[in-house]
Amino acid sequence: MAHFLLEKNIKSLSCYSGTDYYAQAERMHPLIIIFLTLFGVAVLLWLMFGINWRSSRNYERKHRWLHARMQAEDTEALQRLLFSNSLTMRVEQRFRPLTMLLARGGRPSVSLSTPQIITSGKDKYNMLMSDLICAKESIHMEYFHFGIDKSSRKIRQVLMAKARQGVKVRFINENIANWPIPNLYFRSMRKAGVEVVNFSDSRFSLLRFLMTLSYRDHRKIVVIDNRIGYTGGMNINDHYFYQWRDTHLRLTGEAVASLQYAFLDTWLAAGGQLYSAVNSFFFHLDKPSSGQSLGTLTQVTPDDPTSPEPVLLTAYEWILNHAQSYVWFQSPYIAPPPSLISAMRNAAQRGVDVRVMVPEHCDTAIMRPINKSYYAELTEAGVQLYVRSGEFMHSKTIVCDDYLSCVGSANLDYRSFGIDYEINTFFYDRAVALRQKQLFVDDLPICHLLSSAEVRTTPWQRLMRHLAPIV
Repeated sequence: MAHFLLEKNIKSLSCYSGTDYYAQAERMHPLIIIFLTLFGVAVLLWLMFGINWRSSRNYERKHRWLHARMQAEDTEALQRLLFSNSLTMRVEQRFRPLTMLLARGGRPSVSLSTPQIITSGKDKYNMLMSDLICAKESIHMEYFHFGIDKSSRKIRQVLMAKARQGVKVRFINENIANWPIPNLYFRSMRKAGVEVVNFSDSRFSLLRFLMTLSYRDHRKIVVIDNRIGYTGGMNINDHYFYQWRDTHLRLTGEAVASLQYAFLDTWLAAGGQLYSAVNSFFFHLDKPSSGQSLGTLTQVTPDDPTSPEPVLLTAYEWILNHAQSYVWFQSPYIAPPPSLISAMRNAAQRGVDVRVMVPEHCDTAIMRPINKSYYAELTEAGVQLYVRSGEFMHSKTIVCDDYLSCVGSANLDYRSFGIDYEINTFFYDRAVALRQKQLFVDDLPICHLLSSAEVRTTPWQRLMRHLAPIV
């Protein structure tokens, strides 16, 4: 019996010897490559999207550079400028808890500004160019997209010219989102004296770089001479300046200090250097709020994926939960988390007029089915969903109860609420809210109000919807 089993095993082994063995290996070779490739892709995706970075430890690590500078220097006046709650009592009482929510985690509190709402890309371009040309001391710029087209090159030329004149020009390059732009484009800026740092910092280990590779700097910030600020939805690109419908802000007043703070925080975290005291970057330190009774109550709120909580998502839900009359949103992309859809449903069921305006056509093919996959769920939740025709609408705005309004960089989607670095500006002011409300109304004539009977979700849209958290 033992002899029989041994002979059988020898025969079984012989079938893998010689030519047969190598033929079998050749047949298995492509399968092994496919398996290893899929395994590698799965590991990479897990590293990029499967790790939740939201913790106080990661938040402190990300922001330690600026915190260390502020602790090492005399910044008592700066602390008062950015984080004092002295203006909170001027906010309408029922919205005061929102101001505290937005200020959590060391974010700026309420300050004063003189805002100018910009809805024309051409107007933004002309105003920005004029302010850049007049800059005397410093220019700080941080954009998700900084193009290589005609208008972008003109702005780049001004930045280079001002740097040659001795103006301190600092530029944060979102190097992953702008990867098609050759390094020579930014190398020329550096040669002219512009300080350029890449947002995705490779100073740390390759593993850490890959784990944070999906996090994009979606903010739009300009601070000129520490006195003038720009923020909102418009990037630097011909599309925004001449083709699309968008909403942006030009700010003056103390709220510019909050924009400056957000920029410097990112600048240091990305590897940039500051060669003077932090206080020198804040013009309004010598102009206390008590001497400026006039202005719009403003709160600039940055958010990022290392924050212990998604502050903008929490704020949107708070607004919906406490609205009394209406909440109107504009957003080019909609892939809201379930908690936000639930808040919309609850508000609508209380009789609140909840509206969301989206463009009929998206600028990217992948977002078109994702947007449409949420139409049925939103309309069934009681949301009045307006689809805007005409030019692509890129605005990210909120207006609520003729008092609260917001212009920012955050979309109503997973990426803005959990993955990207965003910055929104909230206003507690009736006049600003009514202006934003009128802008929404002005867009309605070219909108179509969808009914639940008109929309259905296709299998393709349901499949694409699963990509919403990562695209």
